[in-house]
Amino acid sequence: MSDLALVSPPLPTSPCLTGEALKLGIMASGSGSNFEAVAAAIAAGQLNAQIQVLIYNNPQAKAAERAQNHGVPAVLLNHRDFDSREALDAQVAETLQAYGVEWVIMAGWMRIVTPTLIDAFPGRMINIHPSLLPSFKGIRAIEQALASQVKLTGCTVHIVTLEMDSGPILMQAAVPILEGDDAERLHQRIQVQEHRILPAAIALAAQRYG
Repeated sequence: MSDLALVSPPLPTSPCLTGEALKLGIMASGSGSNFEAVAAAIAAGQLNAQIQVLIYNNPQAKAAERAQNHGVPAVLLNHRDFDSREALDAQVAETLQAYGVEWVIMAGWMRIVTPTLIDAFPGRMINIHPSLLPSFKGIRAIEQALASQVKLTGCTVHIVTLEMDSGPILMQAAVPILEGDDAERLHQRIQVQEHRILPAAIALAAQRYG
């Protein structure tokens, strides 16, 4: 069975590349592979956008190195330096606004966001989550899927709302769970599909809500 069992809606075959480029701010906590996927789509002419800034909260995050390689400013906002989630989000929002960001992309941002940030970019925050929402919300979604013994999981790109992993769905890709899968193996296959659908979902969001 193909790893890509379903993409809904179908990936666009001729992305709209007219008009002004979308000004993106990307938030990441880890390796930044989804940052790389967005940057690659832009470079290939598949997404009419530019990445204004990367915000990362983990000093060891490899995403910062990826940003440097693409000439994108990378700003460390270590959550440990803030007294509350709201204080962190206020600084995140201020930084994004200072860089002229229009759309915020949570590409592996491992922090729960608050109304302080959501209200600063209403309807213009996008998250990617490693499950077929509404199933397996929250942390350790891949482990949740394995523990449930379902045969199918995947990834979802959605608009961020106050309720975690519950905003309007933009795009999903399904990935079958194979015999012998563990969390790492399944995660790697899900990431392949994340990298496919995130740039397309950004374009779709701009067309639908922009």
